[in-house]
Amino acid sequence: MARNNGNAQDEEPLVLIVPGLNDSGPGHWQSLWEQEIPGSRRVELGMWDNPHRNTWVNQINLAIHRADRPVVLVAHSLGCHAVAWWAEYEQPAHDHPVAAALLVAPADVEAKGADPRLARFAPLVSRQLPFASIVAASRDDPFASFGQSKRFARKWGSRLVDVGPLGHINASSGIGNWPYGKYLLNQLIASVSAPRAPLLAGRAAATMQQYEQQGLVIGR
Repeated sequence: MARNNGNAQDEEPLVLIVPGLNDSGPGHWQSLWEQEIPGSRRVELGMWDNPHRNTWVNQINLAIHRADRPVVLVAHSLGCHAVAWWAEYEQPAHDHPVAAALLVAPADVEAKGADPRLARFAPLVSRQLPFASIVAASRDDPFASFGQSKRFARKWGSRLVDVGPLGHINASSGIGNWPYGKYLLNQLIASVSAPRAPLLAGRAAATMQQYEQQGLVIGR
């Protein structure tokens, strides 16, 4: 697919959704975003219940190279580590299409006694990601302590956002399409592109300033 020859910053980014182990079901916010955000696409990683690290990385790479415009990655759980490993292997240049990544509830792949399928993505990638990123972490995530989430953000050079006690930030968290997550996505897009209409509209968009005033973004 041919690329637009205009300024990349003026192009609406493609949102590539990167699920984690066992994919994201119909009630998961990632699945709802796929339906709600125009032009967004799910990366079909395959082997959802028996992941292979390099296969997942290659599928992410293929999806990125098929994009016809700048890309913003939206990853959850094990998908966050797949994104980090993609950056580690690919070493993208400054003009690469990936502009930013929202990394939600990355699992602890190095935890003692971790699910062997998670451990396949160890060790933790320690190199700073070459694009803007946010790590959104829950205070009571059963798959990673908040302290570990801080470590992930520090290693990856990401902004850390404390979203409160939301478990693994999935369908079981009861957050529906997770408006606050869309707010974070808008923040990322605004930081890497020209001003554009927010993905979050109506009454939910009006809460954006309230989120900022609450100081939920707690820095790098």
